[in-house]
Amino acid sequence: MKKQLALAVALAAASTSAAAYDKLSHSYVEAGFAHHQSELPVVAPSNISVEDMKANGGFINGSFAVGEKFYVFGGYSKAKDDSVGIRVTGLGQVGEFEVDAQQGHAGIGYNHKLSDRVEWTGEVSYLRTKMEVETRGFRDSAEGDDFRASIGLRGNLAANFEGWIKANYTDGDMYDKEFSGTLGGLIKFNDSWGVVAEADMGSDQKQYRVGVRWSF
Repeated sequence: MKKQLALAVALAAASTSAAAYDKLSHSYVEAGFAHHQSELPVVAPSNISVEDMKANGGFINGSFAVGEKFYVFGGYSKAKDDSVGIRVTGLGQVGEFEVDAQQGHAGIGYNHKLSDRVEWTGEVSYLRTKMEVETRGFRDSAEGDDFRASIGLRGNLAANFEGWIKANYTDGDMYDKEFSGTLGGLIKFNDSWGVVAEADMGSDQKQYRVGVRWSF
């Protein structure tokens, strides 16, 4: 009898834990490693080319549910590339410079359940981007404001794995009417902690993030 009772309690605990994994939480904080690739806004003669920036750094993001349908979100990332090459036709690389990239964003989102495991999301957000360039004591910077609209799907693909996909349109100072896609996933250790990975892929800008998420 005691063994049967113990088994029943264990099954009930496992069921509760699995149910917690199934939640699609819009309240969380996450942080980790960030990689940012970008075509730099450089004006140069036709025989001079500048390599794409490939900067590594970190990020912190957060989201907070406002009722059952809405949520607010935001974040900040900072990354640096120490060796962006400058090339001249016929001569090859003639120099290099450092780029420090920073980006902050804030927005509001809406979610609608399609089933117990899947929902669609719509988001609008504001982005503030700044890039600082330094070489041989010379320093310059470019910064600007952009707005983004996104629509996507989010759902539980397994008891402990959540995935999402979004289509984005961004326009403003640093992005020129750019369409991009976002693909992400979350491996859940329990109802609070997990490992998150996400990629934003556009024609001119690409960002990749891997980190730890705490949901509440």
